[in-house]
Amino acid sequence: MKKLLTLSTFALAIGGATMSGQVLADTSACLITKTDTNPFFVKMKEGATAKAEELGVSLKSFAGKVDGDHESQVAAIETCIADGAKGILITASDTKAIVSSVQQARDAGLLVIALDTPLEPIDSADATFATDNFLAGELIGKWAASALGAEAANAKIGMLDLAVSQPSVGVLRDQGFLQGFGIDLGDPNKWGDEDDARIVGNDVTAGNEEGGRKAMENLLAKDPMINVVYTINEPAAAGAYEALKSIGREGDVLIVSVDGGCPGVQNVAEGVIGATSQQYPLLMASLGIEAIAAWAKDGSKPENTPGKDFFDTGVALVTDKPVEGVESIDTQVGTDRCWG
Repeated sequence: MKKLLTLSTFALAIGGATMSGQVLADTSACLITKTDTNPFFVKMKEGATAKAEELGVSLKSFAGKVDGDHESQVAAIETCIADGAKGILITASDTKAIVSSVQQARDAGLLVIALDTPLEPIDSADATFATDNFLAGELIGKWAASALGAEAANAKIGMLDLAVSQPSVGVLRDQGFLQGFGIDLGDPNKWGDEDDARIVGNDVTAGNEEGGRKAMENLLAKDPMINVVYTINEPAAAGAYEALKSIGREGDVLIVSVDGGCPGVQNVAEGVIGATSQQYPLLMASLGIEAIAAWAKDGSKPENTPGKDFFDTGVALVTDKPVEGVESIDTQVGTDRCWG
């Protein structure tokens, strides 16, 4: 928790001074998420809403119908520009295609901050507040390899990714996991081109439980003896588990994931997921609102974490089966920090 307190303290300096409810009353902001059903984005909205109320910022929220609904996000940006918003917080469904719309917003004088999912290129936004997604993947990859020990050399890995458009968040987590597991990467800017025989294949989940179930079924059809499953997030992991359970293999497959939501941490405690990398969406969103308030106040922009091209909001590996050489927290601590 010490790291989180440090991040919150640092956030107060974003605008050069602590801000409170006397921020300009006519300051407005937009939050645009991938969906409004995924618990991760629900918590992000809660964080943005609470901070906006605290600072006196008027907040409008938008979301795609499903993860990958790019057109709804484009329409939301256009609405925010027309409404005279001071800034936009966005988790982009298509991190490349959204860039032209983001540039229109910036040209109109809005501050645009990417949350969780970096745009491509990353400097297409004024700033990015996110988990180090490569590190999040790397942590679960290292943990899985260490948990398997010598058997890691014989692993059969199913990769449950996000979307065929390969948004940056999906690529970073996928590639981080593989590197952490000890697999040589192909082009680190995309997934699916590795030639390691341990990888059974990649499929996409749309980041939800039904997608995770279908993707797991597809990969099991290729090789029913998969024994390690990487998942883009915990809803996808829950779906993968159900597919494995339907064939009686829920007890002998190692599942790892990313998110750290309360249901996911509970799944770690119950053995559904072996380990997950916990991220902090409420913090991302609240920092984003602070940054927009500072921009409206004096035109200042947030600074990146030293040595990185984004502001790192932190990550922690959650598992009840710690391994040597990989720092982690247990599910009791993970539950104290989880976000719904």
